[in-house]
Amino acid sequence: MPSVRKTADGGIVIQAVALERLVAAIFQAAGCEPAEARQVAHYMMDGNLTGHDSHGVIRTGRYVSWIGSRLFPGRRLSVVSETDTLAIVDGHNGFGQIIGEQATRIGIAKARQHGVAVVALRNSGHMGRIGTWAEMAAAENVVFIAFVNVRASLLVAPFEGIERRMSTAPVAIGLPVAGREPIILDFATAAVAEGKALVTLQGGKPLPPDVLIGPDGRRSNDPELLYGQVAPGAVANPMTGPGALRALGEHKGSGLAFVTELLAGALTGGGCAGPLPRTYANNMLAIFLDVAAFDSSEGFAEEIRNYIAFFTSSKPERPGGQVLVPGDPERAARKDRLANGVPMAAAAWEDILLTATKVGIDRAQIDRILGDT
Repeated sequence: MPSVRKTADGGIVIQAVALERLVAAIFQAAGCEPAEARQVAHYMMDGNLTGHDSHGVIRTGRYVSWIGSRLFPGRRLSVVSETDTLAIVDGHNGFGQIIGEQATRIGIAKARQHGVAVVALRNSGHMGRIGTWAEMAAAENVVFIAFVNVRASLLVAPFEGIERRMSTAPVAIGLPVAGREPIILDFATAAVAEGKALVTLQGGKPLPPDVLIGPDGRRSNDPELLYGQVAPGAVANPMTGPGALRALGEHKGSGLAFVTELLAGALTGGGCAGPLPRTYANNMLAIFLDVAAFDSSEGFAEEIRNYIAFFTSSKPERPGGQVLVPGDPERAARKDRLANGVPMAAAAWEDILLTATKVGIDRAQIDRILGDT
């Protein structure tokens, strides 16, 4: 079977392993060491496999364009200061797929030793899907609670405002559950993640109505409000459009986004989204709680399992529907996409191919990397 095949609706489906190999080759050609390139590609693919295409390989071209300005291969996390239960760390604008894992490992180790830990991360490159780090902690029986912002990324208008004042400011929470898969909640505090608008811009699924707002105050789902007109072959920049994303859940989401900016931006020392000019970076305040320090009898897990059974027993709104818990849709997507391939809009695939050629990988090499020769 070819690694890339077309679908009836004009899109394509790519075998996950082949796509990950190509993305790793692109980052290696762009200046990353082989191991770093593979890790970056692996965690980007994690976004696609879990159905979060907005945080997946669609960002390849953008990352490559940032190398040398917003992203620097080979950089690692350093500890600014620490105690037994706190670490303030600096990512030095290294790839977030590298820095995020390192910060999470520090938090897990401290929590396993002392019961609780806090990691304040500043100056990371884009960290991708934050739920990845929640899953990593949950695998070690550690609860993960994180607030993330993006310095110099003004994308979201506050409630009752039309001008950009916040980043998409994601929140992620992971809870391990003995005897079943963990609970993983991971969402942007914007009405949609910026990457979802990018997916739409490149021919993917349309955005829900009213998730953007224009300079005239009118609500819309047109991604050009975020990016403006993008020239052929250019990398879409969400900072250049005339409009803004709206906050999730009206005043409640706007308030959550506001305090996320303060916790991830101000408390870590990394800086809030604005005012500009500021240099681009992700910052994260992450809390780690070792379940064993709270409950050695597994009563925690039993209570969660019982509540899941009660929660999901609610009569579905739609005939044939199903009530799910956070993390279930991602696990279903992973199973499907590993078996059947990763769907992608044709324009998004062409952007990846164009990025490959920009870093010196020709079509014959691409075919060999994909395994199609």
